[in-house]
Amino acid sequence: MKVLVFLALLGTAFAVPAEDDQIVGGYKCPQHSVLYQVSLNAGYHFCGGSLISSQWVVSAAHCYKSRVQVRPGEHDISSNEGTEQWIDSAKLIKHPYYNSYNLDNDIMLIKLSRPAVQNSYVQAVALPSRCPAADENCLVSGWGNTVTDGNNYPDRLQCLRQPIIDDRICRNAYPHLFTENMLCSGFMHGGASSCQGDSGGPLVCGGQLQGVVSWGYDCAMRGHPSVHARVCRYIGWISSVMSSN
Repeated sequence: MKVLVFLALLGTAFAVPAEDDQIVGGYKCPQHSVLYQVSLNAGYHFCGGSLISSQWVVSAAHCYKSRVQVRPGEHDISSNEGTEQWIDSAKLIKHPYYNSYNLDNDIMLIKLSRPAVQNSYVQAVALPSRCPAADENCLVSGWGNTVTDGNNYPDRLQCLRQPIIDDRICRNAYPHLFTENMLCSGFMHGGASSCQGDSGGPLVCGGQLQGVVSWGYDCAMRGHPSVHARVCRYIGWISSVMSSN
């Protein structure tokens, strides 16, 4: 998640996590339970993404680099577990109306240089057939920072269950920044959220990819939930890019 005032994407060595490290307020995902989660790697993990077909991944536009390696099948990014597939990107396509100032349209498609093999460790997630409802229970996951004050980046994938927040509440939390292309989830009382390094990762509700981790004020800050790109608004664009590339 990108933090306003904007923080640089993680580009440093990982801290060694304690055994009970968690995504801020979350928990360690059961091993290989989030089959669509991928790690984007540029010599280090810097963002997450979601496999939506054997050859396409959805991530955040602010995660763009000219070349990345996509790693489905990861759980512990510090070791080779034998389940990983390391696949170079062939194309990275940011949304044409991505706004780097307010992170509107913060979504990107990555075409893989070869298809990912879908198996018991790697599976694509469904794109949404509808937009999400307020209070709907969703799952966010990633290898991002696990503390609100300082840096602690886990090796093992972290998970957090959190609800969709009504658009009116989110608009009040982020006046002049929240747009119709954004979606909020989390807890208004704070204490749990995605954080830096989770950017581009999935928010999945009812088995459908409803959000792409985008930005927020600090991490798990009271009154300021996590903001995601609202995937249901991009189905036409996604289909068009995939069919023409």
